[in-house]
Amino acid sequence: MNKGCVIGLTAVIGIFSIALGVYFYNQSNKDPVVYEVNKPSVTDIVKKTVATGSVKPRLEVNVKPQVSGVIDELFVEAGNLIKKGEKLAKIKLVPSQVNINNAQNGVELARIRYNEAKREWDRQKNIFQKKLDVETAKANFANAKKEEARNRRLFTDGVISEQNYNRYKLDMDLAKAEFENAKILANSTLKQFEADVDIRKQELNAAINNLQLLREGASQNSKQVNNIVVSTVDGMVLDVPVEEGSSVIERNNFNEGTTIAVIADMNSLIFEGKVDESDVGKLKEGMPLELTIGAIEDKKFGATLEYIAPKGVEEEGTVKFEIRAAITETQDIFLRAGYSASADIILGTRKGVVAIKERDVIFEEDTTFVEIQTGDQEFEKRQVKLGLSDGIQVEVVKGLDTLSEVKVQKNL
Repeated sequence: MNKGCVIGLTAVIGIFSIALGVYFYNQSNKDPVVYEVNKPSVTDIVKKTVATGSVKPRLEVNVKPQVSGVIDELFVEAGNLIKKGEKLAKIKLVPSQVNINNAQNGVELARIRYNEAKREWDRQKNIFQKKLDVETAKANFANAKKEEARNRRLFTDGVISEQNYNRYKLDMDLAKAEFENAKILANSTLKQFEADVDIRKQELNAAINNLQLLREGASQNSKQVNNIVVSTVDGMVLDVPVEEGSSVIERNNFNEGTTIAVIADMNSLIFEGKVDESDVGKLKEGMPLELTIGAIEDKKFGATLEYIAPKGVEEEGTVKFEIRAAITETQDIFLRAGYSASADIILGTRKGVVAIKERDVIFEEDTTFVEIQTGDQEFEKRQVKLGLSDGIQVEVVKGLDTLSEVKVQKNL
């Protein structure tokens, strides 16, 4: 039994020894590690950040009616180019019978007042032409003048006192003043009644126009037909959200009104997007942007950053800031409103600089190094000063030239 255990143990030790021998043999014949090297290159480096958003018109207007009713006729459809003042739709009014009755009563009342004012004006013209007011005042003045003359003689003869004479003299002065005033007031009174007639006539016209507006949607003297909706700007019709027969509500202080058409100037487009808070501090107005639009392949569009929101909005746990950029006008490609787009914002550019792969840089605290080949698979660390990086290539400001051979850090 003991002899069998010894034989078994000897066999295990023998097998283990053979395995170790094979392992060390293979290790001794294994190829040594060969490190790759790359030479710095002269290239251009562009550092960018990306913002996602969409293409929008700078000017987009929702045109709404001035009256409520039903769409009787549409004159445009989406895609039409129109000018300011062109017809968009015609609205058939559905007025309230109560409002029409009130408007008719208003017309009758205004007509009565107008006729009364005309009669009074005719009477005053007759009085003015016959000078009745002036003649009465003139006769009163003549009588007062005679009384003054008669009492002046009596005062001179000592028949009456000076006090009695002065009373007649005062009556004469008052009659004279009334006579002068009558001549002035006769003309001004006539003009006053004439003005009153004009006011009543305007009230009557206003009442008639109001009644006509309720019935037909347009007043007689109006230059613009209120039940005809017209464009308020030049541009392209982007959307007509109503159809013939649809009910619409006028815009007022209590209701936004129904949109008849959406019109925009498609010659002035902007990009609206959002950037992360980590990048917004690097942005400034006037920076160039390069737009990529998903619907248009293999085409880039230029833009210029013109607005950065002063306040961020939290979205999905991160803070985003809105930006806006003016898109450079393009003649050969039509950009549609609402296209989704992404913008590469150029944060910095270096032309013709010495650069290496950022993966080959060794970072130690505040210092950066690379390993330079000094012999066959022999390297030494060299401190370098780096500049702009695009995430793949990094600019080498100091420490390397294009003849140096930099060890590739495969483990990074």
